[in-house]
Amino acid sequence: MYEYMIPVDKDHPRKGEGDLIVLKDGSLLLAYTEFYGCSSDFSPARIVGIKSYDNGYSWSKPFILQENIGQCNVMSVSLVRLKTGEIAFFYGVKNSFEDLRFYMRKSFDEGETWSKPVLVTVDKGYFVMNNDRVVQLSSGRIIAPVSTYQDSVNHSYWKSYIYYSDDNGETWVKSKNEVKLPKNIDSLTGLQEPGIIELKDNRIMMYMRTGLGYIYASYSEDWGETWSKPKSLNVKAPTSPSSIKRIPQTGDLILIWNDKNNFNIENLKRRGADICDRIFQHRAPLSLAISRDEGETWIKKMDIEPDLNHRYCYTSITFKKQYIFLTYYYDLNLKIKRIDIEEIYR
Repeated sequence: MYEYMIPVDKDHPRKGEGDLIVLKDGSLLLAYTEFYGCSSDFSPARIVGIKSYDNGYSWSKPFILQENIGQCNVMSVSLVRLKTGEIAFFYGVKNSFEDLRFYMRKSFDEGETWSKPVLVTVDKGYFVMNNDRVVQLSSGRIIAPVSTYQDSVNHSYWKSYIYYSDDNGETWVKSKNEVKLPKNIDSLTGLQEPGIIELKDNRIMMYMRTGLGYIYASYSEDWGETWSKPKSLNVKAPTSPSSIKRIPQTGDLILIWNDKNNFNIENLKRRGADICDRIFQHRAPLSLAISRDEGETWIKKMDIEPDLNHRYCYTSITFKKQYIFLTYYYDLNLKIKRIDIEEIYR
């Protein structure tokens, strides 16, 4: 296991929400959000890139990938190697708490130059899409999962759905239905920050953070056009995003999340249905589990970050040969961790 820290400084008080991609020459390109001014979600920020030519031991000086063109910022990167060979680069442009939309640009020369942006979230609104969330399915369909609030006054009662493209990202369509909690569950949090994983039986699982103490999931049997009612994955977690990918070498699913399985959540303080206990909601530790049955059950393997004095969240997961590369917030710094796949199974 090897780690590398990209620390904040007085001019850049927050660095994170990145994604990493393996270039054709074997080098690594990491794109992340670099805030300047202060560390609020609405502070000015741009997207910068750094490269490594030695499997993450050292990194280049940062360079600008996307300058700030929003009234607030640009942030939340996804990098996807499309089946046609080029790299797709997704990012959000934030103007206000009523206006956050996502765009896609492409590179045909391994990140040296980028095409003009294409609007992904074609409707007007405030859409949240985490870093490292866009996926291309085996069918070729590209899926961009988003969440948005239902209560526009209090920005609450969140719901999730997807936009998808069947023409390599040139045009985008919204799914036919949205994933919401039942009306009898009084959750201001709702279902937020969705991620997508394609299962071996060709179903698509959308997993979401909640305030209910568990990760929730919804399933699609038509490549994301319609979605089932949400249900718990039976994995305890705070209101913090989780990330799921498939390990290429073994076919198992890997889950990175803030493990809270030692809590008895029935006795925790709540506001409506949402847990508001501060200790439970603290984003630590950062843990790793695998599933050998397509997400039905999970086996915890390790705490990647066991120290409860810090916060860890907004993970990206990238595979290169025998390595898993993770990036995540370490408080407000960006941390890169390289894990040998054999370490997980030991």
